[in-house]
Amino acid sequence: MQNATSSEKVVLVTGGARRLGRAIALGFARSGANAAITYKSSEAQAIELASELEQLGVQSLALPCDVRSEASVQAAIARVGQVFGRLDVLVNNAAVFEDGALAALSTEAWDRVLETNTRGPFLMSREAYPLLKAAHGRIVNIGSLGGLRPWATHAHYCASKAALHMLTQSMARAFAPEVSVNCVAPGFIDFEQDRGELSTRLAQRTPMQRNGTAEEVTQAVQFLSTGPSFITGQILCVDGGLGLS
Repeated sequence: MQNATSSEKVVLVTGGARRLGRAIALGFARSGANAAITYKSSEAQAIELASELEQLGVQSLALPCDVRSEASVQAAIARVGQVFGRLDVLVNNAAVFEDGALAALSTEAWDRVLETNTRGPFLMSREAYPLLKAAHGRIVNIGSLGGLRPWATHAHYCASKAALHMLTQSMARAFAPEVSVNCVAPGFIDFEQDRGELSTRLAQRTPMQRNGTAEEVTQAVQFLSTGPSFITGQILCVDGGLGLS
């Protein structure tokens, strides 16, 4: 793989091998950006996606990375810098979604969710900051409606995403003026494997009378990655109005 020229944009999507991360990486590649993705356990899917990205005419890189590990994050960012020579957009997408009764929630489950969903974006953003600063780049965190609304059976998840929303705003102040930092907070996003009674019920509760799509979240991420850099510190809900109910 050859190094990218200075005129080519480079995007890094954490947890990019599957589901929403995959859609985001493909969306950037279709717009002409080189795309690096990280994965933790989905190696086969990551390699397959990297090949698919390159078929779109861009350069790609699939990186093993545990976003909870400082050393792993440092190695991944160093590799991006080595291969591409720059980084324009970091999308902190890697996350753990779990439920559980709060009264019986284990400390192991609490730590697992908080370490991935909040510590991970902190480590990735801190290590990527020098590259992003040089490129006057963007950070887009993937939050959640759960970070804005309390879900009784997802206390650790809601807490992790609420913390990520605040981290977004803190980073927006700390990394200005060179780097803008924003957050996309999806509602229920329609993936075929998740369809069932819950998805039907949520669609009925949503003012737009349907659930969202990965493509709609991707469009919001791309807007915050390519729109005015004067937009920073914002939490953009992509939920069809579900949070209004």
